[in-house]
Amino acid sequence: MIHYLNEEKNYAIQPLCRLLQVTRSAYYRWRDHPLNNRERENQRLAQSIRQIHQAHPDMGYRRIRDELYGRYGLSVSDKRVLHICRYEEIQSTIKSPANSMTTPAKYPYHTAENILDRHFHAEAPNEKWCTDISEFRYGNGDRKHRMYLSAILDLYDRRIVAYKLSDQMPLSLVTDTLDQAVTAEPKAQPI
Repeated sequence: MIHYLNEEKNYAIQPLCRLLQVTRSAYYRWRDHPLNNRERENQRLAQSIRQIHQAHPDMGYRRIRDELYGRYGLSVSDKRVLHICRYEEIQSTIKSPANSMTTPAKYPYHTAENILDRHFHAEAPNEKWCTDISEFRYGNGDRKHRMYLSAILDLYDRRIVAYKLSDQMPLSLVTDTLDQAVTAEPKAQPI
């Protein structure tokens, strides 16, 4: 803008720099040396990165770097690709906001007794079982889905006693998994 107004309208550089909050030295450095070799190379890389991102919007910077090396023969570091992606505001569409589905209660209604006390080793099968629910996210672009896996693990040999998959997380997901485990091991009385 400063260059245009100075060349076309004959405005003085010093007041333009003051108005646009740019130091005169920065303006002259930009005018005399617009881009160094590294910046020109980064612009060429950015163009390739944009092409890869348009073809595969679910790729993050690491996979983009792999694609640059595999398809274009360009050997660049992860950090450089990440820097260019941030500068160009290129971001994988598969990323979801970091929001938790469940949060611990500030004042829990009931706190269960810690029977295992972090002793996760069992001396015999069906002595100790652990359970958890895992959330898996999948999908492309705007079509994102979730799948929930409820599993019960035997701490003796790390085998899965029972598991259930669901696209929702109702209470029945946990109770059905427990029912399946009790049906599979009717004589078991684990902690």
